[in-house]
Amino acid sequence: MLLAGVAALAIWTWWTVRGAVFQSRENRIFDNQTHSAPERPSPTPRAPSPQAGALVGRLVIPKLHLRAIVREGTDDDTLDVALGHVPGTALPGQTGNVGIAGHRDTLFRSLRNISKNDRIVFQTTYGNYTYFVERTNIVKPKDVGVLASGTGSEITLITCYPFRYIGSAPDRFVVKARLDSAQ
Repeated sequence: MLLAGVAALAIWTWWTVRGAVFQSRENRIFDNQTHSAPERPSPTPRAPSPQAGALVGRLVIPKLHLRAIVREGTDDDTLDVALGHVPGTALPGQTGNVGIAGHRDTLFRSLRNISKNDRIVFQTTYGNYTYFVERTNIVKPKDVGVLASGTGSEITLITCYPFRYIGSAPDRFVVKARLDSAQ
């Protein structure tokens, strides 16, 4: 029993430290790449989706003290250390819906405290995009309609729900935010 406890603690420590080291290193690299990015970028033309695992940008939610690197993809390897851009959804600055997924027990742990009108900033190497939260809701995992594109530019954050659930959660917590109209 003691050996099983030590093994579980070692696995948890490895998983936590791996994610923290990745985020720290990638945030430093991202800061070096973006020191001259414009605050109000021009709209981004529709481009091919980034390759799996490629850097997409950084998501910042000041109220939640969240600052996390976003990589392309939603596979386990990506979501274990970063937030994932949902393939096939828009990129920041494009018309459409930017889909971002993350684990509720790591980077999106604080998402349960988000509120209407909270500011979300998506930083990229070509500029920063500010969104304001319009609503949150809870859906079933198969309800992919939350990623459908509207007529404007929006972002959808998705994580498992309930937040304190142990194991594979039965629902998804969804945050919908609209691009600041001043951009």
